[in-house]
Amino acid sequence: MRPVVFACLLAAVFFASSAGAEPAKPPAATVPLPPPEPPARPADLVPQGPPTVPQTTPLPPERPPELTIAKEPEKMTAGEAVKDALPEAPLPPARPPELSGEAALALKVAAPDDSACLRRLERLGARFEAVPPLGNGQCSAPRPLSVTALADGIALEPAATLTCRTAEALARWTTEVQASARRELDDSLKSLSLGGTYVCRGQNHDTDAKLSEHSFANAVDVMGYGFSKRPAIKVTAAAEGTPEAAFLAAVRASACTFFRTVLGPGSDAAHGNHLHLDERERNAGHRLCQ
Repeated sequence: MRPVVFACLLAAVFFASSAGAEPAKPPAATVPLPPPEPPARPADLVPQGPPTVPQTTPLPPERPPELTIAKEPEKMTAGEAVKDALPEAPLPPARPPELSGEAALALKVAAPDDSACLRRLERLGARFEAVPPLGNGQCSAPRPLSVTALADGIALEPAATLTCRTAEALARWTTEVQASARRELDDSLKSLSLGGTYVCRGQNHDTDAKLSEHSFANAVDVMGYGFSKRPAIKVTAAAEGTPEAAFLAAVRASACTFFRTVLGPGSDAAHGNHLHLDERERNAGHRLCQ
């Protein structure tokens, strides 16, 4: 038999046997078994002592006899119990005779020494003179000054009645106003128009309010500014972007450096047409600049 014929016969026998065989089956799925139980605890590790007894909170000690309340507790309020348990507070010492009655009303507080302030005010070029003490009830100014002009001959219209400290702050601030006038307006400041200095009244003219710093000659209201060449400028809102608006903003900002209180247009309705400047002292040196 030829080799080719023999190979064909072997191939036919192989295909016949493959066609009749069954396909292989996948292995069956296995179910996991639970883990085995742990071994029993050895006898030498099992506790043999008596059962534990829960601990109880000990009672507080008895109240000392000196703090025992005499009154029946069920008939006393909580306030009475505390009052009886505490020692009686000592009375304050008696008021000294010189601080009682008519003697207290007769006490006078010495006015501060203004000698150094007056010398500084002179060096700033201010023109002023001392006037008699002012007093009207709680309103008072023991050593007021009448200030008529500041440096560069800047007139105050009308003259200002102020304490030396407030007059010095006004004089120092006015030098900044002069610089702003030359920078923003290309002109020189010649006068300040004032609305009021010393007057005994409450804040914002309210009779029930706290006394204003005007009551102590410690405040000044600036209504407007006069110049050498241009018309006067009133303290009011100016059109944005104009030299007048830049000048008013600059002098108002600089006032916060020299005065403890600065109020003007926009602060409230009472200060819509003037700049209020005063030297009111507040806690921790706080300043009010609005």
